[in-house]
Amino acid sequence: MQILAIDPGSTSTKIGVLKGDAMVYGEMDHDRDLIESFEDIPGQEEMRFACVMNLLGMLGLEAAPFDAVVGRGGLIRPVFGGVYTVCDALLSDLRRGVSGSHAANLGGILARRFAAASQCSAFIVDPVVVDELDAVARLSGLAGIERQSIFHALNQKAVARKVSDDLGLLYHEAHMIVAHLGGGITVGAHKRGRVVDVNNGLAGDGPYAPERSGSLPMDGVVAALKEGRYTLDTLVQTVSRCGGIFSYLGTVDLREVERRMDAGDDRATLAWEGMVYQIAKEIGGLAAALSGKVDAIVLTGGMAHSRRLTRAITEKTRFIARVVIVPGECEVEALVAGALRVLKGEEVARRYDVGVG
Repeated sequence: MQILAIDPGSTSTKIGVLKGDAMVYGEMDHDRDLIESFEDIPGQEEMRFACVMNLLGMLGLEAAPFDAVVGRGGLIRPVFGGVYTVCDALLSDLRRGVSGSHAANLGGILARRFAAASQCSAFIVDPVVVDELDAVARLSGLAGIERQSIFHALNQKAVARKVSDDLGLLYHEAHMIVAHLGGGITVGAHKRGRVVDVNNGLAGDGPYAPERSGSLPMDGVVAALKEGRYTLDTLVQTVSRCGGIFSYLGTVDLREVERRMDAGDDRATLAWEGMVYQIAKEIGGLAAALSGKVDAIVLTGGMAHSRRLTRAITEKTRFIARVVIVPGECEVEALVAGALRVLKGEEVARRYDVGVG
């Protein structure tokens, strides 16, 4: 059995191929000037297609027939978690960017193209718009404005399944809190296989991160706009790309922050401790959302490679439940695993035009 996984990122394209029981990988970084030369995300399709072809060629798989092709899920309409067949409706929404524009939208588009060549099924798995929130978790405090579910669904659900297996639990019976620690931070409450509450790290909700501001005091935001320090457009850009650690220290590199801390930089120490504090508070809040019934807290994402960071978060939250560290991201493996569950009959692929939330 051979399965091709395609994971387009903002400035890179990754692939993974399952060959029997072994995985092989390929990755290509893209110059930012090249990316910015395209008018929009759909305009990158041919470049990304050629990139995947080149990566397959480097792996000696350019003519390989696949049993399934799976792509990273993009900003489609809100859906339940799971594996989705790339049908015409899903393909259309990916091309239109119905919920926003991101390189991930190309995952399903490219999967469909490569699947057509192999005459096999094309899938996406747990896109970022997975929405399984409890009704109470949608309330914001202002009628007409609801909290939205946009988070690192693919990696969160993959590591939650892995940790459940490792602990001898079934994911669909377990209660877990999963914190994805990257350039953006999302923390989700996983209750019996559903993410019933999670912060929208993309839209400025939750803890601050290396480049994102997280939740901000509303009066301060309004005052900054009135005083002309920001326009609406520059404010959105600032809170999503120049907030958090960067706004305090001018860097998004956690290793650099820790070097400054070791050199006695009190400002770096305070900014770092503030991020730890807010992450721990988010975890604590979700423990309450789960009524204190938590089988494990999972720390994952790129920043989970920092022992100093994970140790500090663990010290603040281990009174709630055991803390498990799963550093990095396993997106390509998660894509393959999703497709494999469908091919083995362990899961039924959902239809997007039926399963849209």
